[in-house]
Amino acid sequence: MDVSRARRARSLRARALRTGVPFAAAVILGAALLSGCSGSSTPQEPAASGTASGTKDASGERQVAAPATAGDLQAEYQRVIRDVLPSVVQIQTGGELGSGVVYDDKGHIVTNAHVVGNTKRFRVTTAGGGQPFTATLVSSYPDQDLAVVKLDKVPPGLKAATFGDSEKVEVGQIVLAMGSPLGLASSVTQGIVSATGRTVSEGQGGGGTGATIANMVQTSAAINPGNSGGALVNLNGEVIGIPTLAAADPQLGGSAAPGIGFAIPASMVKTIAGQIVKYGKVVDSGRAALGITGRTVVDASYQPAGVAVVEVRAGGAADRAGIRPGDVITRVGDNDITTMTSLAETLASDKPGQKTKVTYARDGAEKTVEVTLGEQ
Repeated sequence: MDVSRARRARSLRARALRTGVPFAAAVILGAALLSGCSGSSTPQEPAASGTASGTKDASGERQVAAPATAGDLQAEYQRVIRDVLPSVVQIQTGGELGSGVVYDDKGHIVTNAHVVGNTKRFRVTTAGGGQPFTATLVSSYPDQDLAVVKLDKVPPGLKAATFGDSEKVEVGQIVLAMGSPLGLASSVTQGIVSATGRTVSEGQGGGGTGATIANMVQTSAAINPGNSGGALVNLNGEVIGIPTLAAADPQLGGSAAPGIGFAIPASMVKTIAGQIVKYGKVVDSGRAALGITGRTVVDASYQPAGVAVVEVRAGGAADRAGIRPGDVITRVGDNDITTMTSLAETLASDKPGQKTKVTYARDGAEKTVEVTLGEQ
């Protein structure tokens, strides 16, 4: 799903990271390249790698400690990998592979909705390798591209990951991406948090759900097909996001842009997965909605020019504000609306119950109304 040039500064076309490597091919690769990782360590506070710190002596003079060495940083990486990788699994869905993160000790595993697709039964392999376990879909929520599956039998020692606080994620933090890129189980890559608060729309082609997701974490850590549903981890050993999308630029032929990947923030993962575990489905999405079905319309120059309202849900936000089928929405709040994608991106940053102004065209006349947003 393309976005206009005017919106590229805040939104990129992206594609889902579900692997396209057939299972049989992954097994062949695995015979030569795959290795499992097991073990754990007691969590410790990480050293301030690459920075100087210090304390004051008796005279009040500040004593500056030496910067952490490369060996210190390497030790931190290895500690985090030993601690977290056992909580990252490989999920086989038919002939394809994806990743997942152990959510609790009852066998619930969180992953992407585009990883599970329409499949209900799965084979799950833990980081330690061995025979895969069977699992069943609990529920999938494509609008946020998240899903939860549950192991039919919980293996001894199954370790749940620790999910971090999304509010504490900062640009420049070192992160590790863990998953099964191209079917290579228990792979780890390294990078930084490149940006936070990104709103990104994934295409529906290539296995994506077409979801528009707000507040995503952008990272330079290499993430590739098969990393979907895995873990983006900080040096405290906390999962701060679920790698989901890779940026793709139509000017580059739709290929992935190296070093630009996106992860669903941990706060949203906990919200959605927590509801699925507790209720078997999502009961409170927290996503704003106008309550319409629409389509992108073009102007005389065949350029996207707004969203035509095809259907209005009775009792929904648009219906209460007097918006009718045939109206063409051109602005919501401070954002120009040219496509369905731009409308979805604007609503993704809003909340149910929030009031906003909607501008639309009807019979050649422009109207603006205040709308109290509903819930998707």
